[in-house]
Amino acid sequence: MKRYVIVGGGIAGIHCIEGIRSADRSGSITLISAEADSNYGRPLISYYLEGATDEEKMSYRGSDFYERNGVTALHGVTAEKLDPTAKTLTLSDGQVLPYDALCVAAGSGPFVPPFAGLDTVPQEKKFTFMTLSDARGLMQAVTPESRVLIIGGGLIGLKCAEGLYAHTKHLTVCDLAPHVLSSILQPESAEIVEQHLKAKGIRLMLGDSAKEFQGTKALMNSGETVEFDLLVLAIGVRPNTGLIKDAGGDVNRGIVTDASMATTIPCVYAAGDCVESKNIITGGQGILAILPNAAMQGRTAGINMAGGEAVFDGGIPMNSMGLMGVHLMTAGSYYEESNGGQVYMEASEGSYKKLFTKDGYLTGFILMGDLHRAGIYTALIRERRPLDSIDFETVKKDPSLLPFGAEYRRQTLGGVV
Repeated sequence: MKRYVIVGGGIAGIHCIEGIRSADRSGSITLISAEADSNYGRPLISYYLEGATDEEKMSYRGSDFYERNGVTALHGVTAEKLDPTAKTLTLSDGQVLPYDALCVAAGSGPFVPPFAGLDTVPQEKKFTFMTLSDARGLMQAVTPESRVLIIGGGLIGLKCAEGLYAHTKHLTVCDLAPHVLSSILQPESAEIVEQHLKAKGIRLMLGDSAKEFQGTKALMNSGETVEFDLLVLAIGVRPNTGLIKDAGGDVNRGIVTDASMATTIPCVYAAGDCVESKNIITGGQGILAILPNAAMQGRTAGINMAGGEAVFDGGIPMNSMGLMGVHLMTAGSYYEESNGGQVYMEASEGSYKKLFTKDGYLTGFILMGDLHRAGIYTALIRERRPLDSIDFETVKKDPSLLPFGAEYRRQTLGGVV
C-alpha cells in the first residue's frame, strides 16, 4: 500500500487528496496542517468576519471529507524537516512520517517588514489577516469604538476592511502605493474603488505608511501620527518554500516544479501559492496565487503521485471580488500601446471595462460593475484563441458565444447551439 503525505490543508491540499483518490482508492494519506482548522474556503474569511457566513458554511468539502477519503489529518503541527534520502518527514511534535510520495502545498504566510517599534505594539492589538484564526481574533477584539489601522491597501487589506466595516466605522487604510489594489488595477480604475470606499467613511492614506510605532501610535512617513486600538498588518505574503529549499530542492521566489507538479526532489511534488507556474500569456514563470490554479495544481500533483498522468501547463493571473458593493474582475497581462498592445475601454456610471490585446490575442482585462459573461473573456485568454477567428468587434462590446461560430458552441455547450 502506497504512503502519501501532504503538507498543507488548503485548497491545493484538498484537491491533491481528490487527485490521489481518483487513481488510488487504497493508499494511506496523511495530511499535515499547521492550522487548527483546514478544509475551509480561505477567501471567505472576510465574510466570516463581517458576519455574512459561518464556519459550517465555510467548509470546502464538508466536515466528513477526510473520513470519506480515508485521510489521517494532523492539525496544529508543522513539517520541520524533509529527508529525501530516507524519504521521511519530521514534524514539530517529533513524529517521523515515511512516505512514498509527498506533496508540499504549504501556501504562503504574511510578510511583515521590520517596522521600527513594532514590538512596542501590544500583542493583543496586533493582527495579520490570512486565516480563519486571524478572523476569529479580530472579531473578538473589535468593538464599535475601535480605531483600526490597516497597513496595506491590496486585496488582503481591503477585504479585511470590508469584514470590519460591520463592527466599527473607524477604519484607516494606508499603503505606500499611490492607489489601492496596485497589483491589479490601474490609476483610473483604482479611483473608482477609492471614491466608493471614501463614501463609506473609510479613510485612505495613499503614498504613505508607518515609519515607526510607539505603542498604539503610528508615526507615518508623511509626518502625521495615527492613533489606533487595533493594528492589522496586510502588506503582502511570502511563499512558504523553506521545506523544499532546506532539503536541497530548487527554489526561486516559489518552489520550482515541472508540468506534472514534480519538484527537483524525487517523489516530491508541490502545488498552490508556494509554487511557480508558467504564465501562458508571457511564457515566463511566476507565482499565480489564485484558487483555480491551486485546485488544478493540487489535483495534477495527486494524480501523478498515484501513478497517473496529468499536467498543469500554465495559468493566468486572475482575481474576482466584491468589495462593499463594487464588483470587479481582473485577469491576464496589461499591454498598453507603449509596449505594443492595443486597448479598448468603455466606462459609464456603475460600469467599467478595459480590454488589452497584443499580437492578435486578448491578453488581459479589467471589469467593474457589469461582470456579465466575463468568463468568455477569460476563456479567450486561457485558450489563446486568435481574435481574427471570431468577430471580436462584437465580443468586446457584448460578450457572447454567438460570434464564435456553431462548431465552437457545439464543443463548448455539448451539442446545444
